[in-house]
Formats: sequence, C-alpha cells, structure tokens
Amino acid sequence: MEAGVEERVAALDDPASVAVRLRPPERHGLEERFAASDPSPGLELTAHPRVARLLKNRKFQFLLILPNQIVFWTVIFVGLLGTAIPGLNFGAAITWYVWFCLVFVMMVVVGRAWCAMCPFGGFAEWIQRRSFFRRTQKALGLGRKFPEPLAKLGFMLPVVSFLLLTWIEEFFNIAGPGNPADTSFMVIGIVTSALVFFLVFERRTFCRYICPLSTLIGTVGSMGSVAGFRTRDREVCLSCRTKDCMRGGEEGYGCPWYTWPGSADSNLYCGLCSECYKACPEGNVGLFLQKPLTSVVAPRRRRVDVAWGIAFLWGLVLYQQFNATNAFAALDNWLNSGLHFPHYPDPVDYLGIIVVGALAFAGLAALIARAVAGPAADFARPGRFLERASRFRAFFVPMSYGLIPVVGADYFARQLPKFFQHAPRVVPAVAHIAGFSSTRSSLYRFSIMTNGWIVVVQVAIVSIGALAAAWATWRIATNELVPISEHKVAARVATVGLALACGAAAAVLYVIMHAAD
Repeated sequence: MEAGVEERVAALDDPASVAVRLRPPERHGLEERFAASDPSPGLELTAHPRVARLLKNRKFQFLLILPNQIVFWTVIFVGLLGTAIPGLNFGAAITWYVWFCLVFVMMVVVGRAWCAMCPFGGFAEWIQRRSFFRRTQKALGLGRKFPEPLAKLGFMLPVVSFLLLTWIEEFFNIAGPGNPADTSFMVIGIVTSALVFFLVFERRTFCRYICPLSTLIGTVGSMGSVAGFRTRDREVCLSCRTKDCMRGGEEGYGCPWYTWPGSADSNLYCGLCSECYKACPEGNVGLFLQKPLTSVVAPRRRRVDVAWGIAFLWGLVLYQQFNATNAFAALDNWLNSGLHFPHYPDPVDYLGIIVVGALAFAGLAALIARAVAGPAADFARPGRFLERASRFRAFFVPMSYGLIPVVGADYFARQLPKFFQHAPRVVPAVAHIAGFSSTRSSLYRFSIMTNGWIVVVQVAIVSIGALAAAWATWRIATNELVPISEHKVAARVATVGLALACGAAAAVLYVIMHAAD
C-alpha cells in the first residue's frame, strides 16, 4: 500500500460500521509530498456531461465486463466440448491468435483498460459484492487484509504468478495452441484463483497483488494516454474528513485497488473502475488524459518493486525469443537429458535465462552508476555496502522505468506471428460451432502476412519501442540522474545507450527467429 493517508484509510472496514471512527488526516508532511508530485493532466474527460453521466451510471462497468464474460465462458465450454483441432476450436483460436494482441494494443493506448473489463476479476467481484452493479453495504466472504509482508512485495508477486503461468503454458503447450481443453482448464484455474482470493480477502486483492497479468499491464500500460482517475484539487482531498473514495460512500465503493486519487502520479495502479469518481461527495475526482509515456517519465515516487518487475519481464521476453532458436533447443535437450526432466522447457534454463536477463540489465545499471555517479556523500549511508546499494538503486530504478517502451514493444512483437499467420482461423472456428466449416476452409489456410514481412514488422515495432525508450530515458536521466552524476554527459549517453542496446538485442533475435511462433 501507499504510505500516509492511503495506508490508513484503505485499512479501514466498510463505511457502514466505522463512519464515526475515521479522524481527519494529519496534514503534517502531506504538503511536501504533493509538492513533489506532478500536477494532474490537463484534459479531463469527465468535464463532458455525457462522459460524466456514463461513468456515474453503476451499470457502465457491468456492461463493459458482460461481453467478455460471454466470450470467456464460451472459451471454456467450447474448449472442453468442441473439436480437438486447435485452429478450428473457437476457444483456443480466439485466446491465442487474437486476444493477446488486442490486450497489448489496449495497454499501449489506454493503460489498464483490460482491468476495467476483465471477466476474471469481474465475475469474482460480482459474487463478492452480491450484486452485478448495485451498491451493496455488506460483502460476501471473509474480508481479510492481505498480509503486510506480502503486500510490500508489490509488483513482484504478480511477476512470480506470470512466470509460473508462462512455464505451465510452455510445458503443456497450451499456447501452441495445443489441446483446446488445456486452454479451458487454464482459464478455469485463473477464474477459480480469483474467486478464492475475492472471498478470502477484501476488495481486489487478487488483481493488485496476485493476478499474473497485473505487472505486465501496469508497467506497459504506463505508456498509455489515459492517466486514470485523479483529484481535481488536492487541497480538497487534504481537508476531506470522510475519504469516501477510499472507504466507500452511498454511491460508490472504496477504491478496490487501494489507490488514493489524491496521491496518484501515474496510472500504474488505477484499474479504471470509476468507484472513486462515483463515491467522492465533493465531486473532486475526474478521469484525465495524458501525453503518451507520461507515467513512464513523470512519476516522482518510483518504486523498486516496479523496477525489478520490469527487469524480470525483460528477462522473460528474452527467454521467449531465445527459446525459438536452435541454440536453445540444444541447451534444453542437454539439460533435460542430464536432469532427467521429461521435456521442454527445463525449469533450470527457463529460470536461468530469465534471471540472467534481469541481472544483466541490473548489472549494467550498476556499472553506469559506478562510472558516472557523483561523490559518495550524495549517497551517504552508515556503511560502504549501504552506500553502494543506495547508489545502485538511485540509478537502477529510474533506468528500469525507461526500459518500459522496449519491454512493451518486445512483448507485442512476440505475439505477431500467431496473429498474422493464424488470426483468420477465428472465422471458420466460429462457423465450425454451427457445423459449417472445416480445415479445408480458405480462411483456415490464409495468412495475413508472409514470414519475411512479419520479421520486418517485428523489427520495426521493436525499433519504435527502442526510440521511445531512448527518449524516455533521456528525460529521466536529465531530471533524475544528471543532478546526482559527476559526469553529466556520460550519464545521459550511457543510460540512453543501454535502452537502445536492449532494443537492438531484441531486433536481432527476431531476425534469427524468422517469425517463429
């Protein structure tokens, strides 16, 4: 949880039972905290009456989630009961040929748009609240607090979930796609896990701390142009006695993501559920737009868990590229033979390559910090080890944020072979449900793009991501690293060069892979 007011208010129980126990927040230290934050974005969508009415309507998010509910329950049933041919099974085809690409587009353009319409959390939340859209005062379940030691891990828990889920997908060839029933079992597993967490813990604990996609969507989504729900006037938030945006009020629930709009300076943790907007009695919350990459460049409160999450996501996507090469096949077969592991992917090279990728980036950041940092007094700590750790963190954390555009572009490019080669199969897969299609369909065999052109598009996307990362890193270095560097020009050049080198490495791997899916 965030520090200060958010931590105190989010820990409270339902407003119906504790309304008289909330004391006005102390103002000591809060002004300085907000002075260090960037002002809210200038363009407010909710200033338009139609948008405001739409977001105030409690049916709005229900209607966003409902179509995805229908699609994903169809995925489950068709995967279990439909044809075993992956390309003709609607469940497997829509999930692995189309859905991932659409989610990445939504991340880059909007941010956490998928979270606002997610069928996994949406289904569990309906049960937890005992309502599809009405404001209820009593939740179903135990309503426990998530253990604080685990909550402090932040984005690292979802990274662990994502690594585990990815390894399961690879081991059972679910995303191949393999047996369509395996896709159904995977979706059932995610829905069941979400439901259990929603019934044991309060609010959207699963979405914030456990969901496998949370770190990926949050970090890549920070490139998006939707800033999320923010306060219009921070002074109003500071003097507010009720904090209905966090505790809930008559019109809305307390923020399910434990994010106080008064302290938000990025969109990483805003799930776009609009509950704070509905609940605020002062009308002081709005939905804002921002320039692309603002939440990458502008935050003043950068988090080390987010930085390590980005590093491990980078290691994972490098693994997903490297595992399509002949060199990896030889390594994996050798390890499987020596460790008597049944088949690809061996957990040793899976975790090893991911960790090496993450630590390589961290190590280069440490070398840059050592080479360009200012006098030791700038990182004074009681002890030489803590001094070095402080210097490393001062460089590694902002540099990791600057890598986000490359990571996002790389993950998106990795999905393109399946999309361009097989997305048209969704049409015969839909027709097959009614018995009107087969593998002889022209669309089943149709590819949108040849392998050569797919590689060109992949390299182009990674190049754009690398240039965006270079621009973001230059801005971050200028604002945050140059002031603590003794060699100021070298600080800019080295950090931007690292971002470009990461993009170049990804582009070379795509050329070697030659559109392997």
